[in-house]
Amino acid sequence: MDKRNFIKTLGALSVSSLVSASELSKIKSVSHNLPKTRSDEELWATIRSHYTLKDDYINLESGYYSIIPNPVLEHFIKHVRHVNIEGSYYMRNDLKKNKDRVISELADLVGSTSDQIAITRNTTESLDLVISGFQWEKGDEAIYAKQDYGSMKEMFEQISSRYGVKNKIVSVPNHPKNDEEIVSIYESQITDKTKLIMVCHMINITGQILPIKKICEMAHSYGVEVMVDGAHCVGHFDFSIDEFNCDYYGSSLHKWLATPLGAGLLYVNRNNTHKIWPLLANGNTNKNDIKRLNHIGTHPVHTDLAISNSIDYTNWIGMKKKEKRMRYLQRYWSDKLRSIENVIVNTPEDLNRSCGIGNVGLSNMSPSAMSKVLFEKYKIFTVAIDYANVKGCRISPNIFTTTYELDQFVIAVKEMANS
Repeated sequence: MDKRNFIKTLGALSVSSLVSASELSKIKSVSHNLPKTRSDEELWATIRSHYTLKDDYINLESGYYSIIPNPVLEHFIKHVRHVNIEGSYYMRNDLKKNKDRVISELADLVGSTSDQIAITRNTTESLDLVISGFQWEKGDEAIYAKQDYGSMKEMFEQISSRYGVKNKIVSVPNHPKNDEEIVSIYESQITDKTKLIMVCHMINITGQILPIKKICEMAHSYGVEVMVDGAHCVGHFDFSIDEFNCDYYGSSLHKWLATPLGAGLLYVNRNNTHKIWPLLANGNTNKNDIKRLNHIGTHPVHTDLAISNSIDYTNWIGMKKKEKRMRYLQRYWSDKLRSIENVIVNTPEDLNRSCGIGNVGLSNMSPSAMSKVLFEKYKIFTVAIDYANVKGCRISPNIFTTTYELDQFVIAVKEMANS
């Protein structure tokens, strides 16, 4: 290509990609351009069309990271451009007011108030911040379960080595008889030295939902605080954090709320904010201000803006309707497999004890082999789980998943069970 044509081509590319700062600042809500659907069938078909999915395999592993629907993704890209154009002007003039607005919307979604909510990068950051910033003394005790997430368990091990805290580890049954059985497991380990209980709202490896409010009521009767791991809950099913009366709550918004990667939530009950030491020091000296707890320096603020778009998209669907769909998809496949020989469903059958996530294993095959065969032979992507009394593959379909895809999964598992 000669010099003249090169310059013309370069100029054309530059003009086509330019978007003015004033236009970017006029971004409308996601739902502004979304249609009104006449039936649930039309709604889920429309939602399916909002996702760009690979044809190589059926994705039944949304639990790690839920990919972003295109209407939200397009807004996120616009936010990146907007912040990039404005640079330091945005950071100095619009950052705080936009973040406060997003926090207010997030607080409404989870049934709390802005003074108790902070935006973090993920559940691990949220809960490790609480564990590491807790006012521990030698001889204190903490309680958590084998089934809890590794990063938080490792932080408890660190504070045990650092402060002389005793960790007491329980095990949650895959199929509890009732709520009281779960509550009693944690209660049995409480002594006058117990300071904090960590409990999963939804156990990530099985999808089991625990009776958080009852656990909190029990623990508080002993003067013990409760920290809840809700990594898989925000945007997955409908609940109110304030109604639990827990002390701390953490979640990853890039899971079921489908925000861009690197968005999390921290809830700290306003009565406890002053007790927690921040991970990073900042100029905020008000110990009752939750904002002092999530200072992480300069970070990708366009991700914070996209949280608002993800909330808007979820509200367009309807949180209760989304929860119903998620539970329907899980029960669609799990109910077809519960009575099959050699198949072990590790998720409770009680409708109230699970939602969209499930776990299934085979008595004639290891979890890793099962996952490998599912992917290589049947082109179904899952994740193997083989610890804490759980042997199987975690199955986490999403709102874009079809019953046809789940039928293919059921056929595959039945064939593997008979092999």
